[in-house]
Amino acid sequence: MSLYLLLKWIHILSSTVLVGTGFGTAFYMFFVNRSGVVAAQAVVTRLVVRADWWFTTPAAVIQPVTGFAMVFLAGHPLDSPWLVASFALYLITGACWMPVVDLQIRMAALAKEADESGKALPEVYGDYARRWEALGYPAFVAMLAVFYLMVNRPVLWG
Repeated sequence: MSLYLLLKWIHILSSTVLVGTGFGTAFYMFFVNRSGVVAAQAVVTRLVVRADWWFTTPAAVIQPVTGFAMVFLAGHPLDSPWLVASFALYLITGACWMPVVDLQIRMAALAKEADESGKALPEVYGDYARRWEALGYPAFVAMLAVFYLMVNRPVLWG
């Protein structure tokens, strides 16, 4: 197997982990936040934070490393429109994802505290959940667009 094909395999695998973990954890957070079951919220938020550290973060690092290596090996100009758009969308995703991680950590701490004390979640948990969701939609759409650009390499301009 050539270096390029190895990098491509790692890139595809890590993109699958990145988007798959993101979509899966978002699915569970979305529904558990509507359940009103504090014990479930405590468990799910804790596991979502864990999944982000174990799976999403390494994949988010691997993506640009393997991507740039493949661009270099294939000889694609860095100013190719599909690459420029992909880079911009990936940065948008990251700009949304970083505050999402912070919100998830805060939500997990609040849910754990509420579960252990037998109290209801504080109102700020709902505020965090709404912000978390509002940031998640553009990040997910941006990643879908990156998938499209990587597969199709369309002529966007120039």
